Amino acid sequence: MFEEELDRYWKTVVNTIQDGVMIVDTHGRIISVNKAFEVITGYLKDEIIGKTCETLSCNLFEMARKNHGEHWCVLFKTGTMDRRRCTLVKKDGTIIYALKNASILHDAKGNVIGAVETIADITEIIEKDNQIEAFRRELRSKDGFHGIIGVSSPMRQVFDLIENAAHSDAPVIIYGESGTGKELVSGAIHDIGERNKDPFIKVNCAALNESLLESELFGHVKGAFTGAYQNREGRFENAHGGDIFLDEIGDLPLTTQVKLLRVLEDKIIERVGENRPIPVNVRIISATNRNLVRLVDQGVIRKDFYFRINVIPITLPPLRDRVDDIPLLAEFFFRKNRLKSGKNIQGISNDTMGALMNYRWPGNVRELKSAFEYAFVTCQETMIQPHHLPPNIINGKGAIKRVKATSFGREEIKKQELIEALEKSGGNQSEAARNLGVTRVTIWNRMKRFGIYNNR
Repeated sequence: MFEEELDRYWKTVVNTIQDGVMIVDTHGRIISVNKAFEVITGYLKDEIIGKTCETLSCNLFEMARKNHGEHWCVLFKTGTMDRRRCTLVKKDGTIIYALKNASILHDAKGNVIGAVETIADITEIIEKDNQIEAFRRELRSKDGFHGIIGVSSPMRQVFDLIENAAHSDAPVIIYGESGTGKELVSGAIHDIGERNKDPFIKVNCAALNESLLESELFGHVKGAFTGAYQNREGRFENAHGGDIFLDEIGDLPLTTQVKLLRVLEDKIIERVGENRPIPVNVRIISATNRNLVRLVDQGVIRKDFYFRINVIPITLPPLRDRVDDIPLLAEFFFRKNRLKSGKNIQGISNDTMGALMNYRWPGNVRELKSAFEYAFVTCQETMIQPHHLPPNIINGKGAIKRVKATSFGREEIKKQELIEALEKSGGNQSEAARNLGVTRVTIWNRMKRFGIYNNR
């Protein structure tokens, strides 16, 4: 009785599932399809029944016919096809990506009478994968340096410092206003350096009070304080062999500075509640948005500690001093948010780019990133317009008067870079090439393209 009921409702079941179902005879002629098949391929049932699988131009079918000419499809030789990716051509001529499963059908006597195939449309997944790969390529593009976007002269100097610092074991300190990307720089130093196969540990020194901070950095033993129920390794032990990033180091208490000084000089730590020295092999990268020299004068930072952490200083320019990078950063954040949101926004209008370049960005790159997150929430059009930006950006407050509200393309950036390099080198093309990190032939080609001439 159950089997009879199942047969009665089988057609309803097949038409309910989201994957396309197609049944063919031994000659490859389609004899039945479900509603999902019609949606996926664009062919109505009456249009496709009686036609062969060739109608769908499946790339797997073409391959099978070519390699196994004695069969209309390799399926009738292998018996099954499991989770094979393929492409199909819809009725309107568009190509879709599909995941195909198939199996041959037998009658009661065991004779092959046809085959059944299921087709799952994975076009959207493949397109997302392609977008993600394009985004990854963008991160690796010539306008980026280990995730840091910039082509301006100040940022090229920063990139040179990062390269040099990465190949040293000396302490590095990164200065910069809030939002300039200090953590990204610390990550780039670790990635390029010889310690990149070992841990990279991050600690925000301003996030914890003095007692918790020491326990976090150096660990503690059982019973060292209330709540210390067992021994615990600190971040320095966790970072052994690698790098440790101490953010907001200007907020370190004096007592913790003394202990860190010992780590810097002797390469040993002591857990809270224990006097046993533990050797650690860790390179310290620190960062701050404060003026450490002023803090030394105020007695907030020990002078000897300052000199030990300030061995290789890297100063990140604020975004208002690297206006040339705003179009690149804007494009980067635009693409990232479009990928994340799935919105069909085509681009950034010239007026919007002008507003972005005319703003002082007190919050630096972090604020620019937030501005695009805001714009993708407010924008319901095909282009991001000025009124989609946060109000403080478009109401005129904090405008940089020296910057014209105009689009600034990559070619113009290259031209300005070339002019600056030639001026700096006194017109020497070889020296200009070294400064820009390109060949002399590239310099010559760019001079010709941009119509720049000199007497050297």
